[in-house]
Amino acid sequence: MLRPLIIGMTLLVLCAGIPAVSALGGDEGWYRVHCNVDGADVYFDGQYKGTTYGGALDVPVYTTGTPYNTFRVEKSGYQSYTGSLPSDPAAGETVDVYATLQPVETAGSIHVTSSPSGAAIYLNGQYKGVAPLTIQSLSPGTYSLEADRSGYQSDYSSVTVRAGQQSNVQFTLTPIEQYGSVKITSSPSGAYVYMDGTYKGRTPLTLTSVSAKKHNLELDLSGYYDWRSSVTVSPGVTSYVNAYLTSIPSETTGAIDVVSYPAGADVFLDDKYQGKTPSAGAYAISNVPVGSHAVRVALSGYLDYTTSVVVSGATTSHVTATLQPGQQPTSTGSISVTSSPSGAEVYIDNAYKGITPLTVDGISSGTHAVRVALAGYGDWSTSVQVGAGSTASASASLSPVPTQAPHAGVAPFAVVGALGILGLFVALRRRD
Repeated sequence: MLRPLIIGMTLLVLCAGIPAVSALGGDEGWYRVHCNVDGADVYFDGQYKGTTYGGALDVPVYTTGTPYNTFRVEKSGYQSYTGSLPSDPAAGETVDVYATLQPVETAGSIHVTSSPSGAAIYLNGQYKGVAPLTIQSLSPGTYSLEADRSGYQSDYSSVTVRAGQQSNVQFTLTPIEQYGSVKITSSPSGAYVYMDGTYKGRTPLTLTSVSAKKHNLELDLSGYYDWRSSVTVSPGVTSYVNAYLTSIPSETTGAIDVVSYPAGADVFLDDKYQGKTPSAGAYAISNVPVGSHAVRVALSGYLDYTTSVVVSGATTSHVTATLQPGQQPTSTGSISVTSSPSGAEVYIDNAYKGITPLTVDGISSGTHAVRVALAGYGDWSTSVQVGAGSTASASASLSPVPTQAPHAGVAPFAVVGALGILGLFVALRRRD
């Protein structure tokens, strides 16, 4: 009995002196992979290691084995997470690794704006709201959009929605032009009708296809005061205007309103320069004698417009000159007049033309007399030669008129008187 016991103890001592061989040649440590989603698959350097449960997965590694470098966590419906592994854990050590999975976007959205804002938006024919508007949770695909707003034409568009993206659509709506009618009568009838400054005809008059808004009206008739008012036109409605004209006493002068297209043209009345047509409205020539007058409208690069106008007492006649492009025959020139001091009156061939500095166009070729006058200064005169298509210059240097000192006129009369007495004395002595 003693011998077997001794042999067994000897073998135990010998085995204790031999080192144990660890599995795969080393001790174990662990990576603990934490994940916000259970059921996610974990891979180390592309090798499947298990599935997370309870928020984590422990992956054993051997301290003497080949170290891992990267890890990947993935699950269907989520974006994969990839990261680098920290240094290998020591034997018996646990190293924490964290992965957060984000859901894969499966829907998109459309942001809709309109100008003007407030348009009703329809998606595939279904009302969604008023712009500006964002339509959420749309499956990827192509949709039709419609924008409607009262008083504007509907607008349409198609848009493609992509997962996880917002598509933007801008509608620019066009106003619907709406029309009505205006029936205009006057007492007495036959008055000239102007709407917003444009001649329309004579009363009684019905105007159709008039834009639905407020318009200005003017009625003119010889021997009557001009009548002015406004009318608001509603869509599809006929508005009525009845103007009662007031007669005016007979006068010896009237006026002429001149409008030109384009504006900025020179206006001549009976070949006398009057001024330039404004960009808005008419150039008014007042105090025009009753009778027939020639009106000429001229603008560089356009043919002159000439017409005859009959002016009635205390009445405004109207001239609308639509200028035609073309080169005007150069049978006239210009005269440019300056003065020192400025602000002097300019007369050409004894006809008043304006105040210096002044350039007078439409002067016929030849020699013309120029006179410059200013209160307190002596008149200045010269003659200039005007050539066709050229500008002659006249520069007046005005001299002040001297003023007489008090009693300055006594001395000359005294001298004359003394000379007379002396002459009488000499004559008397000769007779002696």
